[in-house]
Amino acid sequence: MKIGIPKEIGPGETRVAIVPEVIPTLVRDKHEVFVETTAGESGSFSDQAYEKAGAKIITDPILLYESTDVVLKVQPPQFHPTLKKDEAELLREGSTYIGFLAPISNPDVVRIFARRNITSFSMEYVPRITRAQSMDALSSMSTITGYKAVLLAADKLDKMFPLLMTAAGTIPPAIVLVLGAGVAGLQAIATAKRLGAKVEAFDPRPSVKEQVKSLGASFIEMELPQDVETAGGYAKEQSEEFLKKERESIAARLPKVDVVISTAQVFGKRAPVLLTQDMVELMRHGSVIIDLAAEQGGNCSLTQAGKSVEHRGVQIIGPVNLPATLPMDASRMYAKNITTLFRLLYPKVDAVPDFNDEIIKESCITREGRIVNELVRASLSEKGV
Repeated sequence: MKIGIPKEIGPGETRVAIVPEVIPTLVRDKHEVFVETTAGESGSFSDQAYEKAGAKIITDPILLYESTDVVLKVQPPQFHPTLKKDEAELLREGSTYIGFLAPISNPDVVRIFARRNITSFSMEYVPRITRAQSMDALSSMSTITGYKAVLLAADKLDKMFPLLMTAAGTIPPAIVLVLGAGVAGLQAIATAKRLGAKVEAFDPRPSVKEQVKSLGASFIEMELPQDVETAGGYAKEQSEEFLKKERESIAARLPKVDVVISTAQVFGKRAPVLLTQDMVELMRHGSVIIDLAAEQGGNCSLTQAGKSVEHRGVQIIGPVNLPATLPMDASRMYAKNITTLFRLLYPKVDAVPDFNDEIIKESCITREGRIVNELVRASLSEKGV
């Protein structure tokens, strides 16, 4: 089978879907790997490294798309500024796409895939089950996001994170509040603790309380509803009444907090607003908010995706695509995830995916000219797409 790895064209995207170190595995499985020239350059993966690993370098992206059976990508297909054509239209008809897809946000891509009989698999829809952990790209990228968010906060904050005993007196530790204890939140907690901060965390899922405490953080207690997460391990959308109670619990701590790192997201929905303007005004001058839900609308009502704004002395930063700021490790982790999924789909060079397999079934978005994922089909139908 011929596997194509195009160069990512999204603004600011530095990752690549496959790194040289995983190519020997694919070659041993009797596959051929074609990599667009300079595809891994931003992550310090040279064309020579790919060739040494057994891949073939292609200079013409059109040729790469037209001559491969499967295309592996990071970002969803988008309009190619040089070729003046959507990447979804470049794939060979009847071929396969594996990568992030965000199908509900990219209905045009999904329609093109269905029309052109392209079988597509979305990395976001890999179920969160034990057997699929090595394919969970969302968790891999969230690990990087949580880590980098703390470094960003430490850089922007007007004080140091650790407790210091100096000849000039005692410097108290920074107080960091993490909202949401998913993968990104837990990594943020661990990183902030390693830097010496005092850390508190809040999450509506009682199942994460012990994980938060095991990392040395305090868990904010409040009356919690029973039904707070999906069977797949994602947080569910909560009622406005419950969000009001959440905001009250969070607001009580804000006057003493130096940094808020918000990570709360609801799969396939707008992120919940946990910090209103009035709540931001409770924070001291010089404090920092890092809103990791910026691309999903933001946990703070003042967040602007991709920008840093200031309100009464509080910096509100809405970073996007933090994994792309660490392209070497982000690419390595993603390559492991996507290669493992690919090998589940095609355990042998002439194999056909087993669509009765839970992982394969749930991650498949289009197949045989149709949108086959029930969640995606229902969501697009609700929107009249």
